[in-house]
Amino acid sequence: MRVTIGVIAVILLGTVATALFKSGVSPDALDIALPLVACGALLLRQRHPVAVLLVVTIATAVYYPSSRLDGPMVLAIMLALYTAADLGHLVAACTVAAVSLLGMGVGETRGVRHVDDSLFLMITGWMVAAVAAGGVTRNRRAYLQEAEKRAAEAEHSKEEEAKRRETEERLRIARELHDVLGHNISLINVQAGAALHGIRKRPEGAEEALRAIKETSKETLRELRTTLGVLRQVDEDAPTAPTAGLRQLGELVGRTGLDVSTELSYGDPPVEVDLAAARIVSEALTNVSRHSSAGSARLTITEKSGKMVITVEDDGPSVVFTGGSGYGVQGMKERASALGGTLEAGPRPEGGYRVVAELPL
Repeated sequence: MRVTIGVIAVILLGTVATALFKSGVSPDALDIALPLVACGALLLRQRHPVAVLLVVTIATAVYYPSSRLDGPMVLAIMLALYTAADLGHLVAACTVAAVSLLGMGVGETRGVRHVDDSLFLMITGWMVAAVAAGGVTRNRRAYLQEAEKRAAEAEHSKEEEAKRRETEERLRIARELHDVLGHNISLINVQAGAALHGIRKRPEGAEEALRAIKETSKETLRELRTTLGVLRQVDEDAPTAPTAGLRQLGELVGRTGLDVSTELSYGDPPVEVDLAAARIVSEALTNVSRHSSAGSARLTITEKSGKMVITVEDDGPSVVFTGGSGYGVQGMKERASALGGTLEAGPRPEGGYRVVAELPL
């Protein structure tokens, strides 16, 4: 609006100054009315740019051939051309500019010349510059709006990614706590039951069960401290205690109290695969110990086609496991899925239960 007021002020003051100081010339009605019409139209240039451009162009086209004052009306058409191009009416602005220049050229060649060649070229340059400036400012505004939109979308995507990672981290922590507490405390419960049952009949068996309870509870506390230590970390470079993997497979199998036959044929897996494999083996053997009457199980870990294949099966009754909360099997599947692998668990046709996991290496 300040630009509009400034241009209107220049046009009106120029018209008044020309009327006062141009000797031998007395203004008529058109000399005053046409600048007022053009200036009044400019006040509406933001709402109706094309209509204002046409009104100003017609007023200017009538003013210069007939006026005796020769005021700065050309500024009105320059501002109208710029506004039309800036608001997206580039075709209309180019068309009006071309028609105006063509009409001026034809008029100058057929009648009395009002402008010389240099002034004609100067007016042409002004019109082209006005249209070009309007197009540039529009493109720049569109670019800034698009940049702001992309920045907002990027910020939204960042927030969504943060929420997704937070959810995944909560699930990971839940799985860790389930594995640390659920598996080992279940084994403690089984061994405690065995100790109570055999404390009078087989004292040596009770002693062995109590020793297993002691070792399992010690391991539980160690792993629980490790998990809680990770949660308390505020420095990414802070050291963490190592988490039990397949390196402790012998201890893991021994704590179950089962007679486990093993067939192992694998190399040095990545850390995340090593941890997931240990957790899956622990959960599967714990389920056998808690929910099956089988006293033995078979564990096979091999590498096949770039995958670690884990199989845990027992010869217990051929029933579908329905006990517990069901989070154990779900947790095993989530661990395998998180690494891009698969896990299947269910009863065997010949009896017993089988867990088969495939983890990509």
